[in-house]
Amino acid sequence: MEQNKQKNILEIKRYPDSILRKKSLSISEIMLKDVELLEDMLLTMYTLNGIGLAAPQVGCSVQIIVADVGEGPIKLINPRIVKAKGEDKLTEGCLSVPDINVDVKRPYEIIIEALNGKGEPVEIKADGLLARVIQHEIDHLKGRLIVDYMGMIDKMKLMKLNKNRRQS
Repeated sequence: MEQNKQKNILEIKRYPDSILRKKSLSISEIMLKDVELLEDMLLTMYTLNGIGLAAPQVGCSVQIIVADVGEGPIKLINPRIVKAKGEDKLTEGCLSVPDINVDVKRPYEIIIEALNGKGEPVEIKADGLLARVIQHEIDHLKGRLIVDYMGMIDKMKLMKLNKNRRQS
């Protein structure tokens, strides 16, 4: 693999971009482009002060997510939650839905099975913030956004905000 490939900061797709609503495809064989995408996603996430990022957010409809809640980067391909327990409610934001925060109820602890950036199977036990970030990013792979957790009044405010943004 070429080590000199320049990393790129990727453009974040914003709500209501249609790619954010598509179900992502699983990856059957990890290619160089997937490894490069993981690295570019990490750079993008760090540059934008995010703590998680999913491939659909950068225009790629594949099952790839990255996260870092201060414990080092996590790169996951085809992640799936195999066990969840507990419950927690916290306010979440999203790089694809700027200036919007939503209270979201999620399991507090999860176990995830996935492939790492080298294509090796991994199992990750996560709780607290890391569990929340991984679940948020897996939601993106399913075409689900934080706006889906909003009540009707907040959704109406968001529609008005988006309309005003398009007019300015």
